[in-house]
Amino acid sequence: MAAYMIANVEINDAEQIKEYMKATPEVVKKYSGRFLVRGGEFWVAEGDWIPSRLVILEFASYEKAKEFWHSEEYRPLKALRQCSAKTDMIFVDGISPKMSDTLNL
Repeated sequence: MAAYMIANVEINDAEQIKEYMKATPEVVKKYSGRFLVRGGEFWVAEGDWIPSRLVILEFASYEKAKEFWHSEEYRPLKALRQCSAKTDMIFVDGISPKMSDTLNL
C-alpha cells in the first residue's frame, strides 16, 4: 500500500536549495519513491492555506517512506534543505485498493 510525503516548502536560499533539488530525486527513487507534485500552479478551493511550494512524493509503502527519511543518503540532503528552507512536512499511509473500492473512490 502506498504512502505519501506532503510538504510545504518556503525557500529562503534559492541557490543552496538547487543542490538539494538536483540530488534528491535519485535518493527518492532508490527508496521506491516518486515525485507527484514539485511546486507548480495551484488554487485554493477552500480555507486559508496558501502553500509556498507544495511537494508530494509517493512511496511504495509506509516502511519505504520511513527508510528514505532515516537513510544515510538522505541525511546530508535533509540538513541542506533545513538550512535553505522552512518546511512543514508529514508522511501519511495511503488506503488499500480494497478500501478504495469500499468507499466508492
